[in-house]
Amino acid sequence: MKIAIVGAGIVGVTTAYELAADGHAVTVFDRHNAAATQDSFATGGLLAPAAAIPWALPGLLAPARWLGRKAPLRLGHQLSLSDLSWLRQWRRAAARAAHSPQPAGLALLQLARYSQARLLELTQQLDLPFEHSSSTLLLLRSAQDAEAAAPLLKALRETGHTALEVDADTARRIEPGLSPTLALAGALHLPDGLAGNCRQFALLLRQAAQRQGADFQWSAAVERVCTTPTGLQIQGEASPRPFDAVVLCAGAQAAALLHPLGLRLPLAALHGSTLSAPMREALHAPQSAVVDIASGSTIARLGQRVRIAGGAELGRAHEAHPQTVHALYRVLGECFPGGVTHASGVQVWRGARAMLPDGAPAIGPSGTPGVWLNLGHGASGWALACGSARLLADQLAQRTPALPSESWAPQRWQ
Repeated sequence: MKIAIVGAGIVGVTTAYELAADGHAVTVFDRHNAAATQDSFATGGLLAPAAAIPWALPGLLAPARWLGRKAPLRLGHQLSLSDLSWLRQWRRAAARAAHSPQPAGLALLQLARYSQARLLELTQQLDLPFEHSSSTLLLLRSAQDAEAAAPLLKALRETGHTALEVDADTARRIEPGLSPTLALAGALHLPDGLAGNCRQFALLLRQAAQRQGADFQWSAAVERVCTTPTGLQIQGEASPRPFDAVVLCAGAQAAALLHPLGLRLPLAALHGSTLSAPMREALHAPQSAVVDIASGSTIARLGQRVRIAGGAELGRAHEAHPQTVHALYRVLGECFPGGVTHASGVQVWRGARAMLPDGAPAIGPSGTPGVWLNLGHGASGWALACGSARLLADQLAQRTPALPSESWAPQRWQ
């Protein structure tokens, strides 16, 4: 088949690789001039377990105390009606998850494990030398943090993850760079956790996709998706380009392309921020990935840098919220003082996480003939990209996917 992919972030690149590897003629369109230049550029890095990523799922690590003036979720001054509608649906989803007898997000955890296995398979098969590290430690600063983490612990164990409850002394042996003055009630140790450099992986896999025949067209803004016949209208071109299928992997930008088709997914852009700083002293820096439940932040070691990610800003804005950036600096100093240098080379980045209210992505046929979706992964785009791409490729080829598709079928919102 002749397939167009809109978006060359991590989800678009993994989708391009899987479809090209299946023998399709793939063309990727992106309005920027390289892969992973926008919302996949400087992600937090945490790959597994995906549910440990703050904001991955309602009802797990996004408790009600995260809403408020000083909470990680900040509401902008320019909230749209769709933003407010999304917020109501998200809170309802969180309440349902919190009161459900079953652990929340089992389907997403299964997708995350499948995705991690596919990523490791591709890494070995294609020899992709991207920066990565193993093990994840979730800090429990108080009994309240332990209570907030209980649904996550239950869900992880229900899906076969190794999750060890350790005391503060053991936590400091696992991460010796943790500040000795940091109050700790304990921690959860996830030895199978994984963190990695998203953009580096995307660039390497883009090269592998090109070797499979995929064509990447840069500075190509898609104005609309056509359905009669199926194709794309590229900005500045006189007529649409015909394709057998179009796959939208454009994250938050997909809403403008979906609406004319009558597809109104409740998709919102939650903006998060990261700080990336050169490592000063390896012994005082994190060895792998650390999640601070109290602040909703992740801290990961990526090569010779340390990256801390956090915050969630709903509403239109063009720069990182000063309070969010200040909070990231504060948490990094509280957890790993002396681990990074602030004198020079600190990168501040802000990106959008296109998220659906229930935390699960939309993967599969859109309901409009010829139009397919692989978007809405929220904070878990890096963690779910490889598995989501493989599932979509199997559906498009009319093969039985490795996992049932009901939990992330786009039709659940129609």
